[in-house]
Amino acid sequence: MGCTEAEWLGWLPAALGQNPWQRDGTSLKVSIGPGSLRIHWETAPPRVLGLARIPRLLVRFAFSGLDVGRRYTFMKRFDLYMQRGGG
Repeated sequence: MGCTEAEWLGWLPAALGQNPWQRDGTSLKVSIGPGSLRIHWETAPPRVLGLARIPRLLVRFAFSGLDVGRRYTFMKRFDLYMQRGGG
């Protein structure tokens, strides 16, 4: 993810929607219907392109007890809420 941890934490509630979640440091557990999702993140060195420095977070997603359709539906919404455009 090309963002700071503070930005990530600000965007998370909307991206998770109505699914209940609980944070524990740099990870959280999301309840999604009959299953769950564990998300873990860690700060990485920024990507440097010339004079531009882009912050980075390495993010891992681990689903449990959800079929492909439920995972796809969740990630489609999550990705849309995390997208940022430039102009």
